[in-house]
Amino acid sequence: MNKLLIVVDMQNDFIDGTLGTQEAEHIVHKVVAKITEYEMAGRTIIFTMDTHSDDYPVTSEGKKLPVTHCIKDTPGWQISDAITTSIDLSKYKIYEKNTFGSSELARDLLNGLYDTATSIEIIGLCTDICVISNAMLVKTMLPEIPITVDASCCAGVTPNSHQNALEAMKMCHIEVKNNK
Repeated sequence: MNKLLIVVDMQNDFIDGTLGTQEAEHIVHKVVAKITEYEMAGRTIIFTMDTHSDDYPVTSEGKKLPVTHCIKDTPGWQISDAITTSIDLSKYKIYEKNTFGSSELARDLLNGLYDTATSIEIIGLCTDICVISNAMLVKTMLPEIPITVDASCCAGVTPNSHQNALEAMKMCHIEVKNNK
């Protein structure tokens, strides 16, 4: 069985930075454990990184979410040290994205880069924005592959919006599990 793990936006600004939450801080150790589990099993892991530039405030997103975050090459843009000290990120594909979903990941899925995957698991931040966006892209590109979101390895902007996103994904045939 070839499982693929997609780790969404486990970046400092979403954990304890400008858009951080206690819920995000609380999932970091679970995310590290999940990544380690996949790595030890020799499974494929890919990462996404929210990536903005200095013009963020004048972008469409910046106008609707006027909190500057994940500016490329800043400390807030970096993937959490808890992850980077646990694994060698250079071994894995990282998709930088300037919006919620990764169009580059969608193209790679469409072009068969991950066709050997028998299932896909998605974890990360924020459940109600980037996790759900990427989950829907994956479901659209690979509708016959089972897709799971581990709710215990995700956090939303608020607990309520996290739960709403999980319910929306369930309605779109994405399995939601909660490995506490």
